[in-house]
Amino acid sequence: MSEEDLAARVADVLGVDAVDFRERAEADAEVIKDAVDEGVFDNPQAIIGLEYEFYAVKADDCALRRVPRRLLELIGFEKELGLHNAEMTTSPQPLNAHGLAAQESEVKARLQTALDVTSSERMRLVSDALWTIPPEGENAETYLTDSVERTTTDAAGTSHTVHVATNMSDSARYHAMANTDQADSAGMRIEAPHVSLQGNTVMPESLITSIQPHYQVAHAPDLPEYFNYALRIAGPLLALGVNSPFFPADLYDDDATADEILRDGWMEHRISVFETVLNDPTTGEGKVRFPRDLETVDEAIDRIAGDDTIVPMPVDGGERFDDQFPHFSRKHGTYWRWIRPVFGGPTRSAANARIEFRPIPSQPTVRDSVAFLAAFAGLMESLTRLEHPVVELDWQIARENFYAAMVDGLAADLTWITNDGKETTDSLALYEDLLAHAEDGLTNRGLSDEEAAKYLYPLRRRVRQVVTPASWKREQVETALDDGATLEAAITEMQREYVTRQSETLLEGSFADWIGD
Repeated sequence: MSEEDLAARVADVLGVDAVDFRERAEADAEVIKDAVDEGVFDNPQAIIGLEYEFYAVKADDCALRRVPRRLLELIGFEKELGLHNAEMTTSPQPLNAHGLAAQESEVKARLQTALDVTSSERMRLVSDALWTIPPEGENAETYLTDSVERTTTDAAGTSHTVHVATNMSDSARYHAMANTDQADSAGMRIEAPHVSLQGNTVMPESLITSIQPHYQVAHAPDLPEYFNYALRIAGPLLALGVNSPFFPADLYDDDATADEILRDGWMEHRISVFETVLNDPTTGEGKVRFPRDLETVDEAIDRIAGDDTIVPMPVDGGERFDDQFPHFSRKHGTYWRWIRPVFGGPTRSAANARIEFRPIPSQPTVRDSVAFLAAFAGLMESLTRLEHPVVELDWQIARENFYAAMVDGLAADLTWITNDGKETTDSLALYEDLLAHAEDGLTNRGLSDEEAAKYLYPLRRRVRQVVTPASWKREQVETALDDGATLEAAITEMQREYVTRQSETLLEGSFADWIGD
């Protein structure tokens, strides 16, 4: 699509009346509430699913690569924000031994096909949280901020000057975020220790990739209970999964030394990138944030309907069940919380209410990613069924846990309430209780003890070895610096080693294979 055509599509989006859109979303919310009351969103069994994001690199030197759109269609992946991104969404499956196995098998089958196809283009898809080697002949700052201005006229005859990000996918929604009257509510910047980048689109968000496990609740009115437990496990699971301690070297301030970058850097910069790119730094909490507890399912619905609207997208009609509330569904797409409720379904019988868990970055291998899916689902099952006392952990402490995990990973001081009701800051006690309940949830859904232990093994190894993908990356960079490398060379060497090890373990190994005994 040409820049002129894309600008015209953006102009059409800008022509949507924001007040009318909000009112329609609020009316849609009442449709959902009525359906909840009727039991439409209830389902007798837990269902799981997974969204899995990747970025593409050159096969020989790991420099970032733009993915041809025809290639995405060929491998059955979806467009994401940047031209280098690709996303896979698995088919929903029941939470049982066969369902988890099906999730893992589907990811492997589709990913193997994608790897085979992209290899012919001398390209590789990488499962990682934040890319660090920019495209060949380019630097990261220019790649993330390059844009052009195009002037176009909408259907009402109004002229618009539209910013079009050069390296962003041709989705009008993405580009419209930087061009609406509400664009100032997005920061469009990156702020992190020794990194400060200002853009005029949301393209800097394309630095990051993640996995997003989904868990469908059996009884929609019970969603707040599951949601509140999800808030309490967010910090501990994030601490286990941290995987983005470094930025591309050219994004660091010129006067920052390698020692300062290592001393002050965080274990999961992906969290701060998402927040600073999309949040207005001058107002309130921002749209991307750690959400508060829920009391009722109606409150969950109202929060989405009442959230600030950045892009009031036009809505087409359809025959699906969730086309009965299309403006609400559109609005949900920019309801950016680290844990968020989802209401949807293609048919009335398939309608569902679920929890989308967004804190976890993309992991080194498929098995590690599925381990987080299994742990999250198992915890949702067990903690709610056993009425685990950690739900009484003060919300503010749960939030502090989350951001402490972002900064320090497994070294963070996290507070937990164990099964016997005792508050603890002991990391081993926390993870012994957490993973025991994840295992209990899986076995309660029919997995054998051996099967449940196998799914959770990669996470137990991280606890036992006190190693995460982020700490592994830091160790690689520190070793290279000690050997005399520059920071840029050390980050590049680390990234290439990450991709090399991943190529050997992505489908059939785990991160545990990287860290030895």
